[in-house]
Amino acid sequence: MKKTILTSTALAAGLAVSAGAASAQEIRFMCYSDGNECAVYDDLLTRFEEQNEGVDVVVDEVPYQAIVENLPVQLAAGTGPDIAKITDTGGLNEYYLDLAPHVDTGYWDEAFGETLNWYRVGDRDGYYGMHSQLTITGPFVNATLFEQAGVEMPGAGATWEDWAAAATKVAEATDADFPMAIDRSGHRVAGPAVSYGAKLVEDGTGTFEGFGPFAEAFVGWNEDGTMARDVWASQGGATYADAAQEFINGEVVFYYSGSWQVGRMDEQVGDFFDWKVVGSPCGPAGPCSGMPGGAGIVGFEQTEHPEIVAKVIDFLAQEDIYAEAAARTRNLPAHLGVAQTGVEFEGATPAAQAALTAFAADLPNVAPEAFAYQGYSGNRAMYGITVERLSQAIVGELSVEEALARMNDDLEAAMSEAQ
Repeated sequence: MKKTILTSTALAAGLAVSAGAASAQEIRFMCYSDGNECAVYDDLLTRFEEQNEGVDVVVDEVPYQAIVENLPVQLAAGTGPDIAKITDTGGLNEYYLDLAPHVDTGYWDEAFGETLNWYRVGDRDGYYGMHSQLTITGPFVNATLFEQAGVEMPGAGATWEDWAAAATKVAEATDADFPMAIDRSGHRVAGPAVSYGAKLVEDGTGTFEGFGPFAEAFVGWNEDGTMARDVWASQGGATYADAAQEFINGEVVFYYSGSWQVGRMDEQVGDFFDWKVVGSPCGPAGPCSGMPGGAGIVGFEQTEHPEIVAKVIDFLAQEDIYAEAAARTRNLPAHLGVAQTGVEFEGATPAAQAALTAFAADLPNVAPEAFAYQGYSGNRAMYGITVERLSQAIVGELSVEEALARMNDDLEAAMSEAQ
């Protein structure tokens, strides 16, 4: 087992050279980490190598941006790795290796259920990816600020308006800088938009139908100071930005992000203040929905060793191995058996364990529209459109009505280009 860490600059050349120089049984695994995922996989796959003499799985750890930008280019050029950890589950489907001839599909159906569909597009309905870490969006709340302000925290079934009003009272009473903040991300606002009536995917096609009510509310919150405006207004295009550091610094009362931030909160907030995770607020359309997501591990058709690649991924999909990976990486499991049994996350403080448990408890509330959007192959284009046009409305370049019109035009152009 060899583990390498590649910079984005060296990535294209490094993987291309290594692919050409690969031994007969060498498998290259392109991996990014939110925390310690690549190191854990590197360790677990040592056991696979012990069971499969002559196979060497090399884990190439890269920045996440390399997965987004470099990997699609390499796959198009035929120089990609054998395996990768990815987040664009449907968007890269044309390159995926179908694992079905080499795995027990009955076990995979039982273990991974609905998430298998996230990797399928059109008539390519095989078994393409193992969802390795399930995420869900949701709010982090500064409980200490609520206590100091003497404001009761909204309970189950509370709406976005309820939380906006409560967070504003807390901020005013404690001189916190911002009542609320949401990551500058099309994925992050998708759950709230669904709660306000957005469809996002209809009959297998992307749509911004019903997005208007959330856009009006969100832009209004940025204009009146309810939201931390600079998170969205200080960036251009579709650039991602989060407000995690502002929350960690005690500047934000209510921060909407997701389960992948738990480790960061646990490590950096420390005993500075008490924080907790609460369920996604409800909207006027009814759902109290977050947005599912996460990462998965896939193989690629261009590999010279399809059977070994499938065997590697199937090894990581086995319940005992998967459960250990979830515990060691502190990620929510997409494996239904592991989720039902429960995971005791290694090294998690009581606050982190409670937060991860709260996120897991919110998964049943995810609306069908949100699940469909996560599996839609055009969602990445829609995420970018959402961010760019909402930002223009927030800074006053466009009215909300103009922004919505541009979103529809952009989506139509993106779909035409894709076709």
